[in-house]
This record gives sequence, structure tokens and C-alpha cells, in this order.
Amino acid sequence: MTDLQYQSGFGNEFATEAVAGALPEGRNSPQRPAFGLYAEQLSGTAFTVPRDHNRRSWLYRMRPSAMHGRFEPYGGGERIETAPISGADFEPNRLRWDPMAMPEAELDWVDGLVTWAGNGDAASQAGIAVHLYAANRSMEGRAFFNADGEMLVVPQQGRLRIATEMGRLDVAPNEIAILPRGVRFRIDLPDGAARGYVCENYGAPFRLPDLGPIGSNGLANARDFLSPVAWHEDGDEPTQLIQKFAGRLWKLALDHSPFDVVAWHGNLAPVKYDLSRFNTIGSISFDHPDPSIFTICTSPSPTSGVANCDFVIFPPRWLVGEDTFRPPWFHRNIMSEFMGLVHGEYDAKAGGFAPGGASLHNCMNAHGPDKASTEAAMAADLKPQKIDGTMAFMFESCLPIRPTRFAMDTPLLQLDYDGCWDGFDKAELP
Repeated sequence: MTDLQYQSGFGNEFATEAVAGALPEGRNSPQRPAFGLYAEQLSGTAFTVPRDHNRRSWLYRMRPSAMHGRFEPYGGGERIETAPISGADFEPNRLRWDPMAMPEAELDWVDGLVTWAGNGDAASQAGIAVHLYAANRSMEGRAFFNADGEMLVVPQQGRLRIATEMGRLDVAPNEIAILPRGVRFRIDLPDGAARGYVCENYGAPFRLPDLGPIGSNGLANARDFLSPVAWHEDGDEPTQLIQKFAGRLWKLALDHSPFDVVAWHGNLAPVKYDLSRFNTIGSISFDHPDPSIFTICTSPSPTSGVANCDFVIFPPRWLVGEDTFRPPWFHRNIMSEFMGLVHGEYDAKAGGFAPGGASLHNCMNAHGPDKASTEAAMAADLKPQKIDGTMAFMFESCLPIRPTRFAMDTPLLQLDYDGCWDGFDKAELP
């Protein structure tokens, strides 16, 4: 999978064409685009948001995307839900799940999605949903787009080849993809099967966080996000187009490929990012910073400094703090945390949190390292230590995250999770 080309940057103004001369000069919507193409604007934000937050691209395609019939309800997708989540009792308990198994029946990426939790309201464009996927076939003769939110995809097992209207992305475990709201895409599985996580973001589009006193360097660099160059399919084969709208899946039949964009320019585009490129910041004296220091991208809320969703990772890194409890400390947090593990072990859990699994700690409910991890950290002879061979992550939201009925009823739910905090000795005062 080395035949694809990329452009560098997150939120950059790009200009790219698959056929020389297809991209108009000086006008977004000329009277007669080259080769009889049709101009179409894709807007990911309101027209009048501040310029530095405005996301839109112009697409020059072989047919207007408006050229189709009526959408009808799609018969599949029974395990997909959209916020507001209902059905399961909303309880404050800490939750953890084992990984999903690969399906026995043939399922592509869309049919392999299962909603685990969510918050907010998609119709109000606030909150998120968290889905897990397990699939074993490519999306043959099908395409998908999401009208409810953008999708941040975290592969855990198996590579994804994502064909989009604006070009193609190859995304492997330890990489992520961000697919803007409304962009049509198809996912093929070059390894035959794939498993991973999806954050469906109903709120403001993900962007890089401000760095504040960190300065101009560190964390995720814009240049390490890769956007595809223009590519198109000139095909007349029937294609089933599925969209997610207002929490339901809908379908229609096209008599051509929807991937017929020959050129595009703008700053709204799919991107991929290699998590190993993250420039980790940490303490070189004592204690360690808040986990917000590991934020790759953020979806801001209307309240300054409070995120609709932060995407945070816990990557390989050096720990050097003196007289410091080095694992994530015990805490109660105004934010709610949904965690996943791509590979390796998480340094706050000695067991039970497996790659492909998940955990949910809702706001103000105490959590932290288990007993074994705590005792090992308190007894350690502190020397510079490299945490390596791991990649955990967190979808963190200012709104409480409600699990679905499926997530609460599945046998993957670990009913003994609270037990990892049993048996702590009581402190003895003089």
C-alpha cells in the first residue's frame, strides 16, 4: 500500500487536481468549469464563523452529487445509535469491557459498527458517540457518509484503505483518520479483517489545541497530518450509497461511483495522522502535568477552555520526575473519560485492560491505578524510566457519557471491574 500520495497539514488551504487543468484559476464557480465538470462547495462550518475556524472546500466533479433519487430506510445498522442515547439506565458506576471478537458472519465496516456510548444531542450539534467496529469484508459496491457528525477512526487491528471523494488514505493501527461530516467514503480491508474505535463528533470540528505557555512547538504538529491528493473513479457500476442522518441509516442506488471528484481546493479534507509523531511534553523535576498535555486534537464547546471532546493519547515516553507517583494519580474529574487501548499495556492497570477493550469513567467518580500498579509505583526505586510498546487513548468530554443498552448487556462487560481497587491498606497515623 505505497501507491498513494498525500499533502501535509491540518486545516491548510490545499489545491489539488487528478487531471491537469481541472482546477479553475481565480474563480471558485466559473460559468464553464473545465471538461464540463460541476462546481460544488462542501461546508463543514457555518459560512460566517471566524475565518481561522471556517472549514470548506470546493469540489469539481463529473456529475452533481445532487443527481440521485430518494433515500429509503436501510435495513441494517441495528446496533448503531445516536445521541441522545436511551434504553439503558444511566448509572455512575465505573465500567470496563473486554475486546469484541471478529464476526462470524461477513460484515463490512458499516455493518460492523456497534455503538457503545454517547452524550449530547446530534440534532443540537453537541456531544459525541463512541462506536467500536469489527469487520471482515471490504465495502464492495457501497459508499457511506455521515450527516450527523465527523468521525475520528482509531484502528486497533488490521489496516484500512479509505477511498474518499477527495482522495485515498491508508490507515494502520497506531494511526488515526478524521473523516469530515458529509464526505463520502468507502473502506476496504487489505488484511481481510479489522477492529477499532470511532468517535463520532457532533460538535465543532476537531482542531489542534492552543499551546499556551508551551509555546510554538510540541504535541501534534500540523505538518504531520496528511491529506490525500485528488483522485477519482470514472465508473458506471451500480453503487449503494448509505448515509447516517438523524440517528438512522438511509440508502439509495446510484448508477455510478460517487468518487468522481477530479479536483478540489479548500481546508476541509480527510486527514490521517501517525500517533508516533506526537511530541510528548512532561515534567523534568517532580510530579507530572495533567493529561490534557497529551491532547492531539480538540472539539471546543461554547464555554472557553471546556471541550466538547478531546482526543488524548498515552504514548511511549520517558518518566524522570523525582519523588513522584508516576502513574496517573487517583482523581475525580469534571470531564468524562472513555478509554481504549491500541496495543501494549496501560501503565495504570496491571491487567484486565486489553487491546481492543474499553473503559468508561464518568464525571466525578473516583478512579485511578489499580492496587498492584499503585503498590509497585510507591515502592519503585525511581530512575529515568521509558514507558514503551504501548498506545492507550481517551475520548474525554465535558458531558456525562451514557452507555447503550448493548454495552450494558453484552457479556464483554467486566462485572468485577471495581475489584481492581479492593484491598488498599488504611493509612496509619502517628
